[in-house]
Amino acid sequence: MARNRRLILSTPSEVWSLLADGHRYGEWVTGTQRVLAVDPHWPQVGARLRVRVGVGPLVLDDTCVVRVCEPERRLELEAKAEPFGAARIAMKLMPWGEATLFVLDWHALRGPGIRMHGLPVDYLVEVRNGMMLTKLARIAVMEHDRTPQRG
Repeated sequence: MARNRRLILSTPSEVWSLLADGHRYGEWVTGTQRVLAVDPHWPQVGARLRVRVGVGPLVLDDTCVVRVCEPERRLELEAKAEPFGAARIAMKLMPWGEATLFVLDWHALRGPGIRMHGLPVDYLVEVRNGMMLTKLARIAVMEHDRTPQRG
C-alpha cells in the first residue's frame, strides 16, 4: 500500500468540487492523457469514469468505479486497468483550519500489482501520487485565490 498526505490551502468543499467533476481528472491525475467518458451521476456510488492513461505510445484505457462517496469527506474508487488488474484508491479530506488535510491511500486489489507489492512498487506509486497531489493542490489554491473572499 502507498499512502500520501498533503495539506491543501483550500477548504474541503473547494477540494471536493475538483473531485466531484470527473471531466477535470485529466488536469490533476498524473499519467492521464484524456478523459474518455464520465457517468452523469459522478461521483455517486457506482458511477464510472473512463480515462486513457500512459506515457508516450504506451497507453491503456482505465475505468474507475466509485465504491464509497461521502461528499466533502471521502471518495473511494476502484481503478481497473486490464491486463494489470485493479487498485483501490481512497481519498479522505479532513478540515484543518481553513485548509484541507488530504490523505490518499492506494492498494492493489487484483492482478500483478499484488505480487509486486513491496518497497520498489510502493515507492513508485508514492512518487506518482505525490506528483498528483501537488497538481491537485495547485489547482485548488489557484481557484481559491480567484474566489472573492467574504468578510
